Amino acid sequence: MGPVLAGVLQLLALIAALALAYIPLGNYMARVYSSDKHWRVEKWIYKAIGANPDTEMRWTAYLRGVLAFSVVGVLFLYLLQRIQGVLPGSLGFSSIDPDQAFNTAVSFVTNTNWQSYYGEQAMGHVVQTAGLAVQNFVSAAVGIAVAVALVRGFARSRTGELGNFWSDLVRGTVRILVPIAAVAAVVLVACGAIQNFSGIHEVGQFMGGQQQWNGGAVASQEAIKELGTNGGGYFNANSAHPFENPSPFSNLFEIFLILVIPFALTRTFGLMVGSVKQGYAILATMATIWVGFVALMMWTEFAHHGPAFDIAGGAYEGKEVRFGVGASSIFATSTTLTSTGAVDSFHSSFTGLGGGITMLGMMLGEIAPGGTGSGFYGMLIMAIIAVFIAGLMVGRTPEYLGKKIGSREIKLAACYILVTPALVLVFTAFAMALPTPADSMTNSGAHGFSEILYAYTSASNNNGSAFAGLNADTQWFNSTLGLCMLFGRFVPMIFVLALAGSLAEQKPVPATAGTLRTDKPLYTGLLVGTIIIITGLTYFPALALGPLAEGLA
Repeated sequence: MGPVLAGVLQLLALIAALALAYIPLGNYMARVYSSDKHWRVEKWIYKAIGANPDTEMRWTAYLRGVLAFSVVGVLFLYLLQRIQGVLPGSLGFSSIDPDQAFNTAVSFVTNTNWQSYYGEQAMGHVVQTAGLAVQNFVSAAVGIAVAVALVRGFARSRTGELGNFWSDLVRGTVRILVPIAAVAAVVLVACGAIQNFSGIHEVGQFMGGQQQWNGGAVASQEAIKELGTNGGGYFNANSAHPFENPSPFSNLFEIFLILVIPFALTRTFGLMVGSVKQGYAILATMATIWVGFVALMMWTEFAHHGPAFDIAGGAYEGKEVRFGVGASSIFATSTTLTSTGAVDSFHSSFTGLGGGITMLGMMLGEIAPGGTGSGFYGMLIMAIIAVFIAGLMVGRTPEYLGKKIGSREIKLAACYILVTPALVLVFTAFAMALPTPADSMTNSGAHGFSEILYAYTSASNNNGSAFAGLNADTQWFNSTLGLCMLFGRFVPMIFVLALAGSLAEQKPVPATAGTLRTDKPLYTGLLVGTIIIITGLTYFPALALGPLAEGLA
């Protein structure tokens, strides 16, 4: 079997698995967020944190809950790292420096999981399990909760109430993420991923030095790392490490975990707004972009010219031979079109155009299918923009799901789509203009610029993957990337929840003969075009200086 055919067959198998999970998981999540019943364990949690899960919240109260919970998470994780040296199970590792502790705390709380450290050489068992793994669950649950709040804004009318943040957070964690991650961890252990609390082992000589490996609760963290679109690896090699990702089957299974909740949320959306066709339209948009990007990535990595590429059958540099070019292309596309950031190959070693595709996936806003929740509310923002553009074309007030898209709504949507590009481009410009940040680049020219552009794109979009070659463990990068992660996560949430509150206060508008049908293929095409054009106009100059210049050289 040729490598191209193997890659295509893996893609088809992945699509089949996602299709099988789509309806049952989407239906289940709709029931989770629509039920008025509380599980016993959930009641214990509400009592412990002093929350009333039955109190409806307006968008401002919902936002206060999101921010308060996240601030506590950052402070707790920062403190845990700063006192690691005196904690049991630290494996002899010292406490983390202040700037790196800040960066890591912000990174995991914002669902970014950017890592400027070597996991197996810096973090002990307590920080990994009680700190990082816990945030993998709850940061993903926060993203889903905000997405559900926006869906309720479309589904409800004549009220500003969007549900209860604490209830949505707990249900997302207890009923969705924990059960699926538990099953996934067992599957990964069966595949060969490790799960223990062993210490550091001497495993022989390597390049004149002693080779060491430490164990850890890897399979359980790997499961939620992918399922929650987090991406932080227990080891520096991330999902290219055999302890995290042992086989081609586990590799495909991890891609499935990355995609299954974001795709299934479109079904949840359709059920909650009372029209599954609307969910299918969003699904079709996400799937079109995802499949298109996978096909384009495979083409760039298989068809690149040169004697070495021709002999190897593709661009194998930086790719794990257990997986090959096809599976690595699927993984790279999926992890950058979501906010996952996990890697089973190293994007800096992709062809020039292939590296550009990974960047463009993040620049789209990671909405195809996006992160757990964050990608979905990003897609709904783009859906509103597309409706607005269509309304301008025919001179009619735009409507979406029975709600008028007026000046307030479009201003909030516009602010949402401007935040991330502003962070990426401004901080990239500063890093390139100042002398000290540029010293961290391993490469010069277009590829060196791509290292900087990729880092700020990844942080601002809460992705977390790295282009490699960039020494990001400096005070400049730990601080500025931390700020990008904070602003890139929470400022857009402010606009999303404000938009949800505005929509929920409206009364429904009946559909007429002039209403744009947003459940038809025509609208799906308009939405795909809107996403590509807006992103292309925003980022094209920066891409032209980096990956496009390198790819066309």
